[in-house]
Amino acid sequence: MEFEELTDIAYRTLNPRDLSESASAGSVAAALLTDQGNVYRGVCIDTPCSMGFCAEHAAIAAMVTAGESRMVKLVAVNREAGIVPPCGRCREFMYQINHANLDCRIRLKDKELTLEELLPERWE
Repeated sequence: MEFEELTDIAYRTLNPRDLSESASAGSVAAALLTDQGNVYRGVCIDTPCSMGFCAEHAAIAAMVTAGESRMVKLVAVNREAGIVPPCGRCREFMYQINHANLDCRIRLKDKELTLEELLPERWE
């Protein structure tokens, strides 16, 4: 699967909405492709007390729930900003889930990098 198709899946997953007076979801969506050829999607959940999580975490949780842990491609998007890079917490999480994920290709606005290139000094 090419990044264009994976990016389209992520954009179709966007669904910004309020969950309550203090929580919202769906302003960022992520799609990832596994080594088994499956695609998992997720959206962010934002809360004022910092208990929410990123879209990448949601997609990874769906992948792990399905019994997989090896990612080969990942992209995250926001309607206003377009393609957005995973935050440091997400980068470390990807690595901790499966160390082979260092080879995962991550789509940025103008290029693709591996997780290893984005996370050169990781916690081990």
